[in-house]
Amino acid sequence: MNLSRRNFMKTTGAVSAAAALGISACDQTPEIKGIPIGLQLYSVREQVEEDLPGTLKQVAQIGYQGVEFAGYFGYQATEMRKFLDDNGLKCCGSHLDFNKVTGAQLEATAEYCLTIGCKNMIVPSIPEEQRQTIDDWKELADTFNKIAEIIKQFDLRIGYHNHKNEFQELDGEIPWYVFADNTTENVILQLDTGNGMAGGANVMEALKKYPGRATTLHCKGYSAENENAIVGEGDVPWQQVIEFCRTEGGTEWFIIEEENKNTPPMQTVENAFENFLNLKQS
Repeated sequence: MNLSRRNFMKTTGAVSAAAALGISACDQTPEIKGIPIGLQLYSVREQVEEDLPGTLKQVAQIGYQGVEFAGYFGYQATEMRKFLDDNGLKCCGSHLDFNKVTGAQLEATAEYCLTIGCKNMIVPSIPEEQRQTIDDWKELADTFNKIAEIIKQFDLRIGYHNHKNEFQELDGEIPWYVFADNTTENVILQLDTGNGMAGGANVMEALKKYPGRATTLHCKGYSAENENAIVGEGDVPWQQVIEFCRTEGGTEWFIIEEENKNTPPMQTVENAFENFLNLKQS
């Protein structure tokens, strides 16, 4: 990657220096135990595709302080930054295809993230052919370590987000723990509570094994009896999760991602937001 300090300044020059580098998320309200709440926009992906600016306005009106992207839908970085600023939103992360953070595409990806104020570049999945064995996961860990080392000078971070399979046994081991054990503290472990539990994970065990690594946490409901359980419902030990994130997790953002077949997407994420706020009262 050839992104230099000069390129960094050129990239961020289109917006104010403070905005490009991002303002501390923990200065925002409302929040849970000092940690602000963002939304993974995949939760409302159809609305985003139809009207991204309008969707961001609705998300902000609900009370979310930030958003995590799952695609940019052809918008230039400066346009996207304006959409965020117009709605008082921060970018708490971006889910990016693995090929966008490796090889020749890394520089362009990093520059886009710098412009929109995104510090957390998160890979949400790995192509199946690249995760067939535990050795594959060790190799992936090494790749993430190298990316983290390259981008840290620009105050950017790389991370990984789990689905079910990372907690299901492979070659006698659990891929999530192999990946975590073989990555440095510069690699974010973005645990998804609902996905993890669906794969058989003990959420608190997965968090406690790696204090300081849950820079952003994906908050998703899970219930063994109700597939439509959202944040604040079901089997996730929310109070324990929140307390760990506040005291040991190094958590900077709670990021809600939810789907519910019984309610429209925007209503679902509003319900999830309200449920999550209510958790701080209990």
